Amino acid sequence: MTRKLPLALLLVFVLLYSCKSQSINKTGLDSFFVALNAHNQSMGSIAISSNGKIVYQKAIGYSQINGDDKTLANIKTKYRVGSISKMFTAVMIFQLIEEGKLTLHTTLDKYYPQLPNANKITIAEMMNHHSGLYNFTNDSLYAKYKGKLMSETEMAEIFTKEKPDFEPGLKAEYSNTNFVLLGYIIEKITGKSYSEELKKRITSKIGLEDTYYGGKANPLKNEAYSYNYVAKWEQLSETDMSTVGGAGAIVSTPTDLVKFIDALFADKLISGANLENMEMMKDNFGMAMIIIPFEDKKGYGHNGGIDGFLSQLAYFPVDKLAIAYTANGVRSSTTDIVIGALSIYYNKPFVMPEYKTIALSNIDLDKYLGNYTSSQVALKIAITKNGTTLIGQATGQNANPLDAMGNDKFLLKSAGAIFQFDTTKHTFTLSQRGTTYLFTKVN
Repeated sequence: MTRKLPLALLLVFVLLYSCKSQSINKTGLDSFFVALNAHNQSMGSIAISSNGKIVYQKAIGYSQINGDDKTLANIKTKYRVGSISKMFTAVMIFQLIEEGKLTLHTTLDKYYPQLPNANKITIAEMMNHHSGLYNFTNDSLYAKYKGKLMSETEMAEIFTKEKPDFEPGLKAEYSNTNFVLLGYIIEKITGKSYSEELKKRITSKIGLEDTYYGGKANPLKNEAYSYNYVAKWEQLSETDMSTVGGAGAIVSTPTDLVKFIDALFADKLISGANLENMEMMKDNFGMAMIIIPFEDKKGYGHNGGIDGFLSQLAYFPVDKLAIAYTANGVRSSTTDIVIGALSIYYNKPFVMPEYKTIALSNIDLDKYLGNYTSSQVALKIAITKNGTTLIGQATGQNANPLDAMGNDKFLLKSAGAIFQFDTTKHTFTLSQRGTTYLFTKVN
């Protein structure tokens, strides 16, 4: 026979457990983000929720910089979240599936018969990047029109002209084309704009006040501009949201993002069965989700990047923990920032970064300058300098400062990439995420 505890004692235990479960190292988290801010390592905002409740929020840096006129970011500042938008698009597609308006096996030719392999590509293959459709943002022409207002017809014509990378279902390769088309399909089925459906199906449904289909950044609406750091923060040009649509056009805050993913995993937006479809990995891709690990914990979510904005969103089902970080200026990797925040949250060993770099003279940098190419990857990298700072810039991408580490080694913190120069051979190796590429100076 079990002995029953008095109700009052049970309540005490519940209160004690509740207090313990919500106790986090806010001082440690504050110190981490203050250090990031003090050393110009990032400008952005973070939110963490536990069991559906916000337990930590912090904003650092500025939402707008115009000379000496600067606007401090706050927890209500809105950021472009790039490819995290794909999760919202996928949720709306699954809602339409649950309404019987299409299926995972519906083929693309029902909506876009003119696209290559359209009669073979399924909705499922588009959502888990197995369609083979060429990723239009990889095309060199993208840089010429990304800032322009583009119609559905114009974008579809671009997609139609692109040769597919492989036969549908053969393998996986990330492609923004998939989700721009899925956004258009939502509009075709409903007869409403993506913006209207987003509001009806998600933001109004779960109370997201600061999430919507974006337009030109408006500081009067507390929307951030994005910046790149080269000796100082410099404002970047804007992508027109019409070019990225369902693949990357959403503006949000970390608080709204964790509310969104909390609701998703609580089956408040789609069924549990369809959430499992989103989670199911095939060749490392789920349906608009990827696995985001932290030590022995498995999280699900997505990251995003557009202009100078970078973001990460993850949910750890076992702990019912959600974390989102959105940045409008990055020198330290957002992945490292999220890992740092999680380490502090979970009381894991964590050494506060010192952000020390080795000082080199302007003349010291001359031996590294030049244009480099690689036979391993179709990418050209120009190495230049700005005063005593070495600068790396890949074709079609932003210029980024490289921090000197000694012995001809430089670090691109925002990407976690190491440049190791061999000045006698006029080469450098670029190491990133366990892969190394050799680049040779051509001029």
